[in-house]
Amino acid sequence: MRALKLGVVLMLAATGASAAEITVSAAASLTNAFKEIGAAYEKAHAGDKVQFNFAASDPLVQQIAKGAPVDVFASADQDAMDKADTLKLLAPASRRNFASNSLVLITPAAATLPIKGIADLQQAGVARVTMGNPASVPVGRYTKHALEQAKLWAAVEPKAIYGASVRQSLDYVARGEVDAGFVYATDAAVMKDKVKVVATVPTDTPVSYPIAVIAAGPQAAAGRKFADYVLSSSGQAILAKYGFGRP
Repeated sequence: MRALKLGVVLMLAATGASAAEITVSAAASLTNAFKEIGAAYEKAHAGDKVQFNFAASDPLVQQIAKGAPVDVFASADQDAMDKADTLKLLAPASRRNFASNSLVLITPAAATLPIKGIADLQQAGVARVTMGNPASVPVGRYTKHALEQAKLWAAVEPKAIYGASVRQSLDYVARGEVDAGFVYATDAAVMKDKVKVVATVPTDTPVSYPIAVIAAGPQAAAGRKFADYVLSSSGQAILAKYGFGRP
């Protein structure tokens, strides 16, 4: 009996020792999908907890560089991950692409302006167009490049209302505070009752999401398990549910 009790104590101690609280910094556009992935991961890894910090990708890199205790970073573009790599924040060989997306032009659901494509943003009646800040938000970089490719940046830039993240731009459109905005297709789907997609916008580089483990993360080993889960069939199924494409 005594040996049985000792065995139970040792088993519980081992379980506690293996449990980890994983901190994941992820692009704002991943909010809904990653919350569900986190819940599924916790169910599959008893005792582990996943904490999320969602924001624009560039500020997340800055936080990690300043010593924020982060185990995993998931970015909405390669540029932000490149910055993290240049700063030597990433665990070697841990960087992988896990999802793709598309850039779309949206308007408030009740909008009456005749906007059917990015060329229509030149109209005098279109006064405010929201997009992520190209200096710090991946969706803003994709947007600026797309408008430059179409030779429309000079016409649209004076009308720009910059969002601190793609979700802020989505909110501006949903509340009718702007005439149009650029977000990812997955974001538009979150508020399909409040915004309408009027065009899919071609981008000169694919909208690709990389994930990596942070070398100095307090739970780097558990972080690798979480990153593996995102790329597993279970994680990919959840991403697909929210409209993300394969990497």
